[in-house]
Amino acid sequence: MRRVSDLEIPMIAAAYSEDYEIGRVRTSAGRTITEADIVLHAGQTGDFYPHHMDREWCATQPFKQRIAHGTLVFAVAVGLTAAEINPFAMSYGYDRLRFLGPVFIGDTITARVEITEKRVHRKPGHGVVVERLAATNQRGETVLVCDHLLLVTLRGEGGGA
Repeated sequence: MRRVSDLEIPMIAAAYSEDYEIGRVRTSAGRTITEADIVLHAGQTGDFYPHHMDREWCATQPFKQRIAHGTLVFAVAVGLTAAEINPFAMSYGYDRLRFLGPVFIGDTITARVEITEKRVHRKPGHGVVVERLAATNQRGETVLVCDHLLLVTLRGEGGGA
């Protein structure tokens, strides 16, 4: 039996807004999308469209097979980026979310994040760091892109975001 102290936890990486470098890139390990993922996501969201659930109907459609929900791919891609915990930052939201290609059962997606922008936020003592998230499948095709906005404490302001 594993003890709590034996479990891996995400790395704590304290960084202020000024510490983020434009151009810095992080790439995740892969994650294969399964039929169970799709069924569970449909149950959680109520999205039972035939594009995701009906194999026979999908066989008559252009993709010829079921496709994963875009919101499932988004959630998995975001989760793949969650390897670091910054006590001075919090998610401020996502902009420009686009689903660029289908993800099928058995596809493996990888997430790549690049810091693309930094700016001061109207909330005193905080900045916004923008990281572009791109998810690709095992063939190197980009299937999703979005901008993740982080609200990050400025150096010398103390406390968390």
